[in-house]
Amino acid sequence: MKVYTTDKVRNLALVGHSGSGKTNLTEAMLFQSGATKKLGNVSSKNTISDFSKEERERGTSIATSIIPVEWRNYKVNIIDTPGFLDFVGEAHSALRASEAAIMVIDATKGIEVGTERTWKYTEKIGLPRIIFINKIDGENVNFRKLMDELEAAFGKKVIPFSVPIGEGENFIGVTDVIFQKGYKYVNSAPQETELNHDQVKATERMYEEIAEVVAGSDEVLMEKYFSGEKFTREDLLRGVTTALLEGDAVPLLVGSGEKGIGIDILLNTIVNYMPAPDDDRAHLGFRYKEGEERKVSAKDPFAAVVFKTVSDPFLGKISIFKVISGILTKNTPLYNVNNGESEKLGGLFVMRGKEQIEVDEIYAGDIGATTKLAGTLTGDTLCDKDHLVEYKKLKHPTPVLYYAIEPKTKGDEEKLTQSLKKIRDEDPTFTIERNTETKQMTIGGQGKVQLDVILEKLKNTYGVEVEIVPFIIPYRETIRKTASVQGKHKKQSGGAGQYGDVWIRFEPCEAEFEFGEEVFGGAVPKNYFPAVEKGIIESKEKGVLAGYPVTNFKAVLYDGSYHDVDSNEMSFKLAANLAFKKGMQEASPVLLEPIMKVEVTIPEAYLGDVMGDMNKRRGRILGMDQQNDGTQVLIAEAPQAELFTYLIDLRSLTQGRGTFNMEFIRYEEVPQNIADKIIEERQAEK
Repeated sequence: MKVYTTDKVRNLALVGHSGSGKTNLTEAMLFQSGATKKLGNVSSKNTISDFSKEERERGTSIATSIIPVEWRNYKVNIIDTPGFLDFVGEAHSALRASEAAIMVIDATKGIEVGTERTWKYTEKIGLPRIIFINKIDGENVNFRKLMDELEAAFGKKVIPFSVPIGEGENFIGVTDVIFQKGYKYVNSAPQETELNHDQVKATERMYEEIAEVVAGSDEVLMEKYFSGEKFTREDLLRGVTTALLEGDAVPLLVGSGEKGIGIDILLNTIVNYMPAPDDDRAHLGFRYKEGEERKVSAKDPFAAVVFKTVSDPFLGKISIFKVISGILTKNTPLYNVNNGESEKLGGLFVMRGKEQIEVDEIYAGDIGATTKLAGTLTGDTLCDKDHLVEYKKLKHPTPVLYYAIEPKTKGDEEKLTQSLKKIRDEDPTFTIERNTETKQMTIGGQGKVQLDVILEKLKNTYGVEVEIVPFIIPYRETIRKTASVQGKHKKQSGGAGQYGDVWIRFEPCEAEFEFGEEVFGGAVPKNYFPAVEKGIIESKEKGVLAGYPVTNFKAVLYDGSYHDVDSNEMSFKLAANLAFKKGMQEASPVLLEPIMKVEVTIPEAYLGDVMGDMNKRRGRILGMDQQNDGTQVLIAEAPQAELFTYLIDLRSLTQGRGTFNMEFIRYEEVPQNIADKIIEERQAEK
C-alpha cells in the first residue's frame, strides 16, 4: 500500500445496530476497489473484518477492525465497529478516531435502538455522518415508508443522495441524485441505465432539496440559487461539505452490501464530501490536554494517540494509533507522555482486518499500527520527547453487569489474572476486581454478550476455563441497643496462669468503629488497653449473627480486674473477645446490606414499567429528571442483592433503550424475613 498525504485520507467509523450488515458492507468496498477478488460474506465466515474465532462462531463483530480502502487515489479508513449494545466502548473509540461516521440501517427492520443511540451520540459530539440503508433488496421493503420514518426520528436534515431503482426482489440498482444518472449492477459492477419519466422527476425534486441546503451554507451560493444559476461541481463539493460539517445535512444512500450494489456511489460520496483530517472545520476527537498544541499537519512535530490495542497470542500486543501531527517513520523515536517512558517501534504497518501491510511512513491524520510497545496502553499519547503534548483519555462507561468467576483448574489463578489483564488491554470498558473481603474475583462490563465473549476468549486464546459462581454479597452486622457485659478469661495449668477481666459497654455509633476507656483507680492497667482494643478489632471481623464484619459500634472499657502474676496482653485480648461475643448478642444485633444509588435513563413511554420493576426490587424512587431529548432519568435506591441482573431485565423492559449506572452509597438494615433466610443459609454453610 502506498503512502497517502493528509489531504488524501478519510477516516469513517462504521456504526449501526447489530445485524445491519456493516461487515458485509466493508467486504463490498474492498471488492469494489479491487483489494479483493471475491466478495466475502458473514454467513460464509470468510470476511476480512471478522477474523477471530469468537466472531466467526457468532457470525457478528465483537471488536473494532480497521479496513483501509483505496479509491480514486484516496485512502478511506473504515473503522468497523460491533453493533451489540455491550460493545459501546468500541464504537465510541472508533468515533473518536474519525472525522465522520457511516450509520448503517437494515431496510427490512428500519430504525433500531442501536441506530437511535448512535444518532444521539454523533449529534452530541457534532460528528458528520452518512446514512447507508442496507439490504434494500429485502422482502417487503418500502423506501418511501423508510424515508418517512427517518424524517420523523431525525428531522429534515436527512437528504437522499441516492434512491433505489426497484425494491425488494425487483431492486436492480440506484439513481445518483446529484449527477441524476441511473445505474444497474451486474456482478457488483455499475452500468448506466436510462431513467423513466417518473424517476427523472423524482431525482430533479431531490436535487433541488440538496441545492437548497447547499445554498444555505454559503452567501455566494445563496445568490446563485435565487438567481436561478446552476451550481457547478465545485460549488456542490464545497457547499455539501460545509452543510455536513455544520450539521445541516446528512446524506442518505441506499444499496446492498451483500450484492455490492450502490457501493461505488457510497465511496464517491465519502471522497467528495467527507472532511479530510486537516480540514480546519473537521471534528477532532482527541482533545488537547496539555503541552504544545498541535494542528493536524505533517509540518508539526510528531504526536499520535493509541485508540485500540489487540492482544495477539503469536505477535504479542498490537497498538493501533492515529497520527495527530507530523510524519511517523520506522526510525521516529517515540516518547509515551502518560508513563514517561521511551518506546521503540516494532515495525510500522497498517492493518486490514488481521493482515499487516508494511509501510514506510504515516502522515498526520492517518491510522497505523505497531507491535511491542510494552508500556503503552489504549488512550496513551506518543510524541516527540522535545515537543511534549498530551491528549485526554476517553471516559468509558462504568460496568453495569458483573460475573463472579473462578478457574475450573486449581492452580490457574495466576494464569487467569494475567490473561484477563491482556483482554482488558484490548477492551478498557471491562473491569477486573478481587474483593479482599469475599476473596471473589469479579469481572464487570456493559452486558452479558461482552462478558460471555471474555470467557470464550479465556478458553480459546489463553487456555483458561472458568466457571461463573454465585456472588457473595458483602453483608455487615451492627447493633441497635447498648449492652454492658463482662468478659473474663482465667486459666490455670501449673506454673504461671492466664488472667484477664474486662467490663465493656457496647453501643451504636455513626463511625465504623470507636474504642474508648473510662477505667478508674487502675482496675485495668493502661498497658493492657491496646490488647483489649486489638481483641475487639480482631473479633469484629466475624459477627454473632452470620459471621459478617460488624460495623458502626463503639466499645468502651470501663472496669475490670487483673492479677499481678497471671495477667498478660494475650489474656486481656481473649477477655475482650469473650466480652464482644456476649455484648453483641445482648445489644440487638441486625444484618446490614449494601444499598446502591441507581440512575436509570429511559424513554418516557417505559417509565411506568421501570418504576414498577424497581419497586419489586425493594427499591425506593427518589425522583425523576426530564432531559432535553425527551428521556427521563429515574433516580432510585435499591439493595445490591436485587441488582445483579438488572441490566438484562431493564433491556427487556425497554427494548434495549434503557441505560443505567449505579454506585454504592451506604449500608441499611435487611428486612427481618430476608435476614432470617440469609442467616439460616450462612449457618448451613458452616
